[in-house]
Amino acid sequence: MSFQGFIDQIEKGLPFPFYLLYASDPFLLREAIGRIKGLVPEEERDFNFHTFDLALFKEEDLDFDRILEVVYTVSFFGSRRITVLTGNLQKISKKDLHKIDEYISNPAPDSVFILLHEGTLKKDLRERFRRSHLISLDMREGEIPSWIKQRAAMRGIEVSRDAVEYLIGVTGPDLGLLSAEIEKVSLLGQKRIDVDDLSDIIGGGRLYGTFDLVDALKERDVEQVFKIYKTLREIADDYGLIGALNWHYGRRMPSGGRKNISYLYRVFDLLHNADKDIKSSGRTFPMEYLLVKLLRL
Repeated sequence: MSFQGFIDQIEKGLPFPFYLLYASDPFLLREAIGRIKGLVPEEERDFNFHTFDLALFKEEDLDFDRILEVVYTVSFFGSRRITVLTGNLQKISKKDLHKIDEYISNPAPDSVFILLHEGTLKKDLRERFRRSHLISLDMREGEIPSWIKQRAAMRGIEVSRDAVEYLIGVTGPDLGLLSAEIEKVSLLGQKRIDVDDLSDIIGGGRLYGTFDLVDALKERDVEQVFKIYKTLREIADDYGLIGALNWHYGRRMPSGGRKNISYLYRVFDLLHNADKDIKSSGRTFPMEYLLVKLLRL
């Protein structure tokens, strides 16, 4: 089951008494906790929502029996009690794992007990909990556009398909960064967001945008290209600029036959090589070198 499967469970109110959620991206675990907490009315959270961290057991003088005591305590206000345990489950002792097994076989009727594990879930734990509600929160890149639209919709915003593609192209697949950009977009006070809106807010209201850079490259205007780049590099890193250029060139349909296809092939090859140069620090001034090569196409 995927992150969308988790959302489906949230929409149903987490109907089962026990869940094990895991993800390699800690942002997704924080996201999950926020969604889970949102199921409990704010006025009831002090009584019916509890979180514990395995890493703080010794510091807070906790043990597993204390957590199970909370899980089994009758909930207040007639609502279900939700208890969340976070941390590296590989560090749980065999004795405590056995206590979890016993809980799963006899769960508290008015409680939901949720384990959150950061990292890959090893085979032994996967096997142990295979009959439980085991959910991987990790997303494939193909699922990110839907996640962006859904997250924006939670703030009353509709994001166009082009804007979603542009956002991923500029920011990359990092969900934490994408979330931060969506928060910025929500401050615009608009119900619908398109590419033009994003190009300004992601760049912080800059004088030039990547649109202008691509236009200058097409015109082979050397002076304007480096003037725009000088402005952009003050408020965006090279990864973001390469992502934006990749997005813009990707929007060009190969309508000019083989000649245009060949041109785009060379563009993407240069972008790819520049990305490798930046990551490996294998070339001095990789962005400047890229721009010179693009101007010569």
